[in-house]
Amino acid sequence: MVKNGRLVYLYCVTDSEPKIKQIEDSQNDLYSVCHNSLYAVAAKVEGNEFGEEGLKKNMADLEWVKTNATLHERIIEQIMTNTCVIPFKFGTLFNTDISLRAMLEEYGEEFKVILRKLDNKEEWGIKIYCDTEKLKGNVINDEPEILKIENEINSSPAGKAFFLKKKKAKLLSQVVNRKINESGQETFDSLKGLSFEARINKLLPKEVTERDSEMILNSAFLVDKDEVGDFINMVDALKVHYENKGFFIDCTGPWPPYNFCGLSKQKVQNV
Repeated sequence: MVKNGRLVYLYCVTDSEPKIKQIEDSQNDLYSVCHNSLYAVAAKVEGNEFGEEGLKKNMADLEWVKTNATLHERIIEQIMTNTCVIPFKFGTLFNTDISLRAMLEEYGEEFKVILRKLDNKEEWGIKIYCDTEKLKGNVINDEPEILKIENEINSSPAGKAFFLKKKKAKLLSQVVNRKINESGQETFDSLKGLSFEARINKLLPKEVTERDSEMILNSAFLVDKDEVGDFINMVDALKVHYENKGFFIDCTGPWPPYNFCGLSKQKVQNV
């Protein structure tokens, strides 16, 4: 990767001419590289900022990452309002238009298959968060076996009560974990039935989510645009079902279909 000079920054690939002039707030002049009926939406960026050394330095600057990653997503989202896109990850770079066109040549047929799959579909994200203390309260009140142990504790001498409390804590933990697994699976299965494809992603820690509650499900769904209404209605029904049980369902979208474009299987490298 060149240190200085200009590099080609790739946002996304589509199979119809993108309406670049309609893109707002772009800090760079967007253009498209056309090859074999595919269009790569790109921009020229400075090598000292996005080259190997500059990018490594800037990725440690959270404000720089936030600004540029937000711009990256905003451009892709505006393009996808008019056409189906394969989004590329933040910081996908090429030395020249020639190397970008070579990538379109190498992976062109695979890109077309992906675009046909994504046509007329949207990605929606579903995350579930659990208020563990609220869930425990519900479990204690709803589980007969736990209530039975609680009554025994209240009528037992100190020695026996000590062991009963340990038994209660173990049982409570088991029931809470079961409830968490059941709620996540039920939500995922219900929404998967209304989706073209679905996947479960890694859970994110509180340091990333900036929430007090634990994330118990991080999932994505590829939904036919004609089915989005039914999908959202199901989400709303699940929210009502779980709202008093210690679970919060967060639904966001539509997003660029990163989870369903299959690019993790492609060997598309910065060139």
